[in-house]
Amino acid sequence: MEARANWKYARITPIKARAMANEIRGRGVTEVYEMLAIVPRKSADHWKKVIDSAVANLKVLREGEDVDLDVVFVKDIWADQGPVWKRWIPRAMGRATRITKFTTHLNVIVAER
Repeated sequence: MEARANWKYARITPIKARAMANEIRGRGVTEVYEMLAIVPRKSADHWKKVIDSAVANLKVLREGEDVDLDVVFVKDIWADQGPVWKRWIPRAMGRATRITKFTTHLNVIVAER
């Protein structure tokens, strides 16, 4: 049995999110939780929320039964680029510079072994 979760429009760049996703893919959920607790990256907090949601969705699919986290693993995980927010900031001599704020769609599929 597998469950999925996604977080659309997360305020993080896709490159930073993908770097963490490559470390998480294929590992057990308990191992992932331990790893995310000590990694000093912004994307670690984002991925923890999405994985928590996927595990909760797995519990719902099993109709309220408790889920043994030792047998649950991250089957697939990916980060797609979302829309880019374009902002302007004033500069010297009447000019303006564009600031791009990236968003990301975070997706996780967890399954039982």
